Amino acid sequence: MKTIGVLTSGGDAPGMNAAIRAVVRAGCENGMRVMGIRRGYNGLMQGDMYEMNLRSVSNIINRGGTVLYSARSPEFKTEEGLQKALNVAKEVGMEGVVVIGGDGSFRGARDLSLRGLPCVGVPGTIDNDIACCDYTIGYDTAMNTVLAMVDRLRDTTESHDRCSVVEVMGRRAGYIALNAGIACGATTILIPEVEYDFQRDVIERMIRTQKTGKKHFIIIVAEGIGGVEEMAKRIQAETGVESRATILGHVQRGGVPTVRDRVTASLMGYKAVELLKEGIGNRVVAMQKDEIVDFDIFEALNMKKSLDLNLYKIAHEISI
Repeated sequence: MKTIGVLTSGGDAPGMNAAIRAVVRAGCENGMRVMGIRRGYNGLMQGDMYEMNLRSVSNIINRGGTVLYSARSPEFKTEEGLQKALNVAKEVGMEGVVVIGGDGSFRGARDLSLRGLPCVGVPGTIDNDIACCDYTIGYDTAMNTVLAMVDRLRDTTESHDRCSVVEVMGRRAGYIALNAGIACGATTILIPEVEYDFQRDVIERMIRTQKTGKKHFIIIVAEGIGGVEEMAKRIQAETGVESRATILGHVQRGGVPTVRDRVTASLMGYKAVELLKEGIGNRVVAMQKDEIVDFDIFEALNMKKSLDLNLYKIAHEISI
């Protein structure tokens, strides 16, 4: 391939810039022309792109967000939108695209691949919910951000003998909540994958730990559970412990990416270019057992990912 594109789509994740950097530099070193596509599939449809070179990606490896910007595109999901994107790609001589994003982004990559434009997906999402991949770009940074925020909350929670009910991201997946919850010693962790009884798993656990002398509490709740304001009111009413709800929100998506996110993103971006160089598309790059591998997009989208329930059990046994 002589010309490839790179775009970021869906929610941003720390480490995306490291992946962009790897794609651009690997492409340039292999004699390719690399086009940076702004604002995801919208940019591909509208021709909003520019040629990138070695210096275009200088000093971005340490930055959060994405220098190519990101967007969701309902129009791209239509046949007309897909055809518009294909026409633009043909006009600029683009022969392949690296798509950095989540499941929704990969479905777009699949649709383009089926219509003759080879695409390779690179998993970038803080939720770590890509089924074919043990680890996704941004996950480590997001967990460390949550931990830093909760550690700060703990200072005031402890000072006032309060309970902090903290909502973290994870609409359908509890990976951030579970691991951050273990790291901050949360009394209870509520995640979408595990059914819970509020009286048993929150109220009674707090009362039990109160009897052992504990006076302040952290409850971690995944976004998919929600209702933290109501939870805080109920906790205060039933335990007598002054309670506050905190929704961390999009602060979890930002910030300086960790070493793990920078290295993983760099390896995945490089692998994506290797595949396109060989003319191979319709693939998703993934990390499994600390190795960079790739899967057919159809296969990847049909995989199911299960959370380690033993880890959940351990979390609650050691946080009482």
